[in-house]
Amino acid sequence: MGVDSKTSYQQPVDKLLTCGMNGWITPDKWPDYRKLGIGPEHIPDLIRMATDEELNEANEQNTEVWAPMHAWRALGQLRAVEAIEPLLGLFDRLENDDWVHDELPDVFAKIGPAALPALTEYVADLSHAVSSQISAITSIEKIGKRWPDVKSECLALLQERLERFEENVSEVHGFLVLAYVKLEAGDSPLFERAFDEGYVDPMVIEECRNAYFFLVPSTDTDILEDGNTTSISFSSSTADELLSR
Repeated sequence: MGVDSKTSYQQPVDKLLTCGMNGWITPDKWPDYRKLGIGPEHIPDLIRMATDEELNEANEQNTEVWAPMHAWRALGQLRAVEAIEPLLGLFDRLENDDWVHDELPDVFAKIGPAALPALTEYVADLSHAVSSQISAITSIEKIGKRWPDVKSECLALLQERLERFEENVSEVHGFLVLAYVKLEAGDSPLFERAFDEGYVDPMVIEECRNAYFFLVPSTDTDILEDGNTTSISFSSSTADELLSR
């Protein structure tokens, strides 16, 4: 049985209720929802669908459960600035939804630099769930990669958050470092300090993102048996090579 929300959406937005799952695909492979006749005039309904609690919590056997995913993809393609705040709210509301945390950073990247003020405010608020903080950090990184004109602004935002060593959990620090490197920013004294003072779990990147950040010790670095280091230097070229695999 479908959810009651099915009757509350008008054409052409209602077509998203029957699209179903099309798998984990990169944003460049997302369907072009404009071909369904969906345009800027449908943004309010798309926001409502993307945040529809009934749809988001529907049984996974129901086709309609995938409608919010299609709605937020469409909002990204339309660069709907009106959707920024409502979509940000999904990070905490749907904390355990992998689709939300995997795809919304790409949606914000498509919307563009207009999302940065809200994301800046979001990452500054440490009351959000750790997974939500990480997704917001990833969103900033992806905006910086997609929109080179604001890359320096994105790096500044990441650095500002990275400087809050005592307040951040190690997982957040790990993703801040990863985001910084993925923006090809090179080395930073903050990295050495963060690792040297034990604020970052070096395994977090491999465990959480199936990627690697390669630490290359300098000639005077001592590697201890427990894996800790007394001094760390970074090789951005080595990191870039591993991250590109």
